Amino acid sequence: MDFNDIQNAWNNEKIENVVLPDNLEKINSANTPLGKIRRNLRNDLIMQTIAVLAIGLAPFMHGFSEKWIAPFYLLFSIFFAVCVYYLTKLYLFYRRLNNITLKTKDSLYETYFDIRLNMELYKTFGFALTPFLVLFLLGFLYDKYSMKTGGIQVTDFSNGQLISVFFIVAFCILFMGLSLEWTVKCFYGKYAKEIRKVIDELKEE
Repeated sequence: MDFNDIQNAWNNEKIENVVLPDNLEKINSANTPLGKIRRNLRNDLIMQTIAVLAIGLAPFMHGFSEKWIAPFYLLFSIFFAVCVYYLTKLYLFYRRLNNITLKTKDSLYETYFDIRLNMELYKTFGFALTPFLVLFLLGFLYDKYSMKTGGIQVTDFSNGQLISVFFIVAFCILFMGLSLEWTVKCFYGKYAKEIRKVIDELKEE
């Protein structure tokens, strides 16, 4: 290969890497849905942090009997560790979104796949918390009713009633799972689709 061949190859490579004005405009259009994802994620992080703290104060806010304090905080400590792990992951994702500048196709692709990955992380977070929330609810209701005169005791339940409770818990978990899917779709999924649409338009050119 002589010098002219090398120069032609170099020129061709530079042309392929050039971002045309039309493409740059399309890439920049993805900043709008990206900004909405940032805003929703920021609000989510704030609300979930407040919710975790509120759950931690529940025994004092609702006057739990003393015998339930230690079991509650034993369960809460595991719940808190799970929350810290996932909220830290989501916070780091939020920081990455704040530092992103969409100027090239590669940056758009990387951002889109990062969003999709963290949407799945968000779902996993919700599913991981669901059993804890159900146990908290059951414990809260049991504590409240068992404190009343003639209140509910575990021995008061027949086998049929216990099976009914099992199905109610299963339904609650299913309902919370569907609610989680709906939340991710509405607050993140539809904006991820808008970014995907921009990527598809760039591929067609």
